[in-house]
Amino acid sequence: MRTYTLKKGANSELLLLNEQNEEVSALDILTNCEPHRVFAFDGQMGAGKTTFIKKLCEQMGTMDVVNSPTFAIVNVYDVEQPYKGEVYHFDCYRLKDIREAMDFGAEEYLYSGNYCFIEWPEMIEPLLPDDTVYIKIVPQENGDRKLVIED
Repeated sequence: MRTYTLKKGANSELLLLNEQNEEVSALDILTNCEPHRVFAFDGQMGAGKTTFIKKLCEQMGTMDVVNSPTFAIVNVYDVEQPYKGEVYHFDCYRLKDIREAMDFGAEEYLYSGNYCFIEWPEMIEPLLPDDTVYIKIVPQENGDRKLVIED
């Protein structure tokens, strides 16, 4: 288990700090979790799941607009080197049951070998690969976010 702190910098940019309070790239999380590709984000409404996924995708080199796929269920982003390919961003909040996920082909995305970032993963828990990395985002009283990573 590893922890990070996500905070807003002086110019409202997001800063990610490791356990030694050193600024690191969001990509460090992906590097430290190699070879895992499926990441399940847990946190209350407004905890910052979409905001952090946006930061990850931007640092991965996407030129696409990254936003919550609340109504689409899954957004696909093209990313550049060294992550060349597609990233799948799920928001499972509106799913009524696991059958809906199976109907839109969630398993094809999850087992594609591409990065998958999933908000509200409990809705599709039985479909997730055994090696899914869980990231819990916990708001702190001072406005920071604590990220707890279990892989």
